[in-house]
Amino acid sequence: MRGFTLFSIFRLCALTVFFCLLIHSGVRAESDKTIVELWDEVKAPEPVELSAVKLDPATTAFLILDIEQLTCNQMRRPRCVASAPEIGAFLAQARSKGVFVAFSTTNKGTPESILAEVKPLGTEPVVHSGVDKFFETDLEKILREHGIETVIIAGTTAEGAVLHTATAAALRGFTVVVPVDGMSASALYAEQYTAWHMLNAPGTKGKTRLTTFSMIGL
Repeated sequence: MRGFTLFSIFRLCALTVFFCLLIHSGVRAESDKTIVELWDEVKAPEPVELSAVKLDPATTAFLILDIEQLTCNQMRRPRCVASAPEIGAFLAQARSKGVFVAFSTTNKGTPESILAEVKPLGTEPVVHSGVDKFFETDLEKILREHGIETVIIAGTTAEGAVLHTATAAALRGFTVVVPVDGMSASALYAEQYTAWHMLNAPGTKGKTRLTTFSMIGL
């Protein structure tokens, strides 16, 4: 009887250890899953906060990125096409206030390929680059020469030119303002992610304000 009792206790202890290991193994397996395996479990964070901004036209530049025929058309990015009139309306306002204006195109674009709603004037610079419009261009030099401290960035794509140029500007010490009605992408998730990234990620956090064109005072 005593032997049976000891055996039972031993078996109970062994089962307890087994189940503890099994549970622990399950927890580790869950934590070791990749983001791809957990994709459907991800929940979007709370919406980002938009804020009104008052800017000094003398030290502010409006950067319009890649609003050109190649990247901004109904087939590839209809939301870009829809945003072009809004960008154009703010462009007219910015020019009337004396805000410095600069444009970009992709490496395949030209000033002539920029959409009519936001055509640059002959005196307004146009730089050509990939997603970071500071990369291998004179954009920083141009902005410094004009005493610019704040850049308003609009364009497409949100996750491309807008995000990377905004990050590059912030890392160079510029204050960055991004009107969400002036950035576009081929997918809503890309716009959502970009907005979240700008207010939360290292590089842009604390240096970027998200707003709308109507909330910008000049």
